[in-house]
Amino acid sequence: MMSISQVVEQVIKNRPYLTESLAAGIINVSSLARQLQPEIEKALRREVNTGAIIMALNRLAPYLQVRDQMQLNKLLNNMGDIILRSNLCDYTFKNSDTLLDCHIQVLQHLIKNEEVFYTMVQGVFETNLVISASVEDLIREYFKDENCLFEQGNLSSVTVKLPKGNTLQPGFYYTIMKALSWEGINLTEVISTTNEFTVVVDNTLIDKTFVVLKNIGNKKL
Repeated sequence: MMSISQVVEQVIKNRPYLTESLAAGIINVSSLARQLQPEIEKALRREVNTGAIIMALNRLAPYLQVRDQMQLNKLLNNMGDIILRSNLCDYTFKNSDTLLDCHIQVLQHLIKNEEVFYTMVQGVFETNLVISASVEDLIREYFKDENCLFEQGNLSSVTVKLPKGNTLQPGFYYTIMKALSWEGINLTEVISTTNEFTVVVDNTLIDKTFVVLKNIGNKKL
């Protein structure tokens, strides 16, 4: 049977904002214990005293902060090259039966042009395109009969190569997004693959975004 401490760790270990706030002493432990109490009692299938949860939180927070921060810092310090792209445009189209054909026609023109930035992400109801402004005319031509929901120009992107194991580390993306948010950087789009992380921002924010992502591994987060 699991102990209260084990259940408390299980409940909060994948919630990095809680661990961070507890370690920094900026969260009311008593209130948090009362909030977590029903979840912990459900896991243990018995009533649990609030005081026991408070004790478990106080013991657990510093341990998790040190352990997880070491793992995070190791990954963040091993982030790879940073690639900047400018003069981008962002489009969002409503999904349709003909949308894929539009992509194919555009890609046929771009297949030998490695200089062009072109990403496509298909969601449940809409599809997003981030492209180089130099091929914007192709989008207007081949997507002219599609329903365009959003359009924005004067954008740039910053792409960071991620270290192996990033998908297994709780709080990895949270740490990056927190650093960008803390600097007041508004993200137009976020594009992620297994080993790459790209943010698209207004041209006026590109310098600040680059500095934040470049220095993030060297900061004590």
